[in-house]
Amino acid sequence: MGIDLSLIWAVIIAFGVMMYVVMDGFDLGIGILFPFVKSKGERDVMMNTVAPVWDGNETWLVLGGAALFGAFPLAYAVVLSALYLPLILMLLGLIFRGVAFEFRFKAKADKRHLWDKAFIGGSLTATFFQGVALGAYIDGFEVVDRVFVGGSLDWFTPFSLFCGLALIVAYALLGCTWLIMKTEGRLQRQMHDLARPLVLVMLGVTAVVSLWTPLVHAEIAERWFSLPNLFWFLPVPLLVLLCTWALLRAVACNAHYSPFLLTLALIFLGYSGLGISLWPYIIPPSISIWEAAAPPQSQGFILVGALFIIPVILMYTAWSYYVFRGKVTEEDGYH
Repeated sequence: MGIDLSLIWAVIIAFGVMMYVVMDGFDLGIGILFPFVKSKGERDVMMNTVAPVWDGNETWLVLGGAALFGAFPLAYAVVLSALYLPLILMLLGLIFRGVAFEFRFKAKADKRHLWDKAFIGGSLTATFFQGVALGAYIDGFEVVDRVFVGGSLDWFTPFSLFCGLALIVAYALLGCTWLIMKTEGRLQRQMHDLARPLVLVMLGVTAVVSLWTPLVHAEIAERWFSLPNLFWFLPVPLLVLLCTWALLRAVACNAHYSPFLLTLALIFLGYSGLGISLWPYIIPPSISIWEAAAPPQSQGFILVGALFIIPVILMYTAWSYYVFRGKVTEEDGYH
């Protein structure tokens, strides 16, 4: 039995996207939370918690895009053709957010508010259109003879727009619990106060998306609710409820680290649910990873490079987070 290169590449891309969502999610979440914090010093602390690592977090977005292009060129062509506009707007948001990181600390006091607004706007724009793209991806694409034949605004649906709002809530919760872990004093207390309503809203939007998806897509409903699949997949929603309860309890107890770890667990469970709903289709609703795959020779060739570079990325990412571990304060920076 030969090696299934398409399956290996599907796992690599899924891992890369998950790493991006987790790592870039909390620094986008900090931008989303900026309007709730008015103190200049506290805003400086918020940015300083991610300033040393934010650009490295986006390595995973580049890796995911490049891997999709190399391993599944049909999926790359269809997805980009269908989602050009939301993806361009997402990239513009990331650019504004990145420029704000670099220029905010160099700006004069009377101009800094402009870069604060760029940071907020860029974070909201990037997050919203990531969610819109995700919603459109779940809805699927109209493909005939391996060519996307839909319209340029097919992504503009109530479901995809709601997914954009839902992702803003998810990233805000990630950013909030990250700040609980990385800060102290008044800012940490404010994030503890903000975490509880965010958790409840997160639970609500998760429930809406989880119900909306099978109601609109009969094949997804069949996968989740037919027997014996129902028994196999039932642990996912049960674990979501358990993690939500544990997260609310951790916030009520003013815990420092467990809220962030439990939020990561919630994000992972949501990602798992998405995988269960769509597998094995890389171009929903009908083109599988094997149908969209590049020739085995191409997949094997680029796999050699990926098996070298992914451990390197993991090592320097782990090292950077280790170096900049600990709390961040307004007076001392990291300690």
